[in-house]
Amino acid sequence: MLKKRLVGVITVKDGLAVQSFGYRKYLPMGRPDILAENLDRWGADEIILQCINRSRQHSGPDFALLEQVASKGLSTPLIYSGGIHSVEEGVAVIQSGADRICLDALLHDAPEIAVALSECLGSQALIAALPLSVEPDGLVWLDYRTGHRSPLSPALLDVFRVGALSEALIIDWRHEGFPCGFDMSLLSHFPLSEIPLIAFGGLSEGAQLREALQSSRVVATAVGNFLSYREQAVALYKQQLGGLPIREPYNDYFPQGEL
Repeated sequence: MLKKRLVGVITVKDGLAVQSFGYRKYLPMGRPDILAENLDRWGADEIILQCINRSRQHSGPDFALLEQVASKGLSTPLIYSGGIHSVEEGVAVIQSGADRICLDALLHDAPEIAVALSECLGSQALIAALPLSVEPDGLVWLDYRTGHRSPLSPALLDVFRVGALSEALIIDWRHEGFPCGFDMSLLSHFPLSEIPLIAFGGLSEGAQLREALQSSRVVATAVGNFLSYREQAVALYKQQLGGLPIREPYNDYFPQGEL
């Protein structure tokens, strides 16, 4: 059986790691490379480095930051998100140290580029980052740059159907950063049942993570701010997920019996 994953998310704004609340309010947390080192040392299964203002500023990927994080020699796979608008930029991100990339704004502007990127890198390297909410008229997709909300576009769904994207990061943008906020109905409303999902946004308690991971559609849960509240939070979450097909917690930093 394939293992399910616990993913650590580092949100970066203007080069600084921040604690984000619904992508509307931010508190500084320090250097992204240090947070990445901690997540690597604590046993996260993957790390997402999401630079949330690169596309809005039309500044392209943050290669300096990516190379700084990659230079730490992390053993944990690194996923980069932010500012990718072309095949050349996507390829350069992988060449700069990322193992995979997340696409968000590009899927609004030019989803056909995701198909071209898949032809260069393989679909396993590409993840769709989708800020979603469930409204009275159904599932709604947010363009965080403009605040515009719309249904998932046919062009985006076609990119999934041709196999260009390996997974979808389902972001509960309304509740991101708020304890116990994740709306589980987002998972069942996503229309393509064959696409593996990563749940993110407001996941803070082990019971929530367990509920999400028990869904056959979910291959990973992603946690951001809440991993910074307590030393060794990754291992503590994994202990609470005992019995699920998830990698064992990395517990070299705990004396026997303290997890």
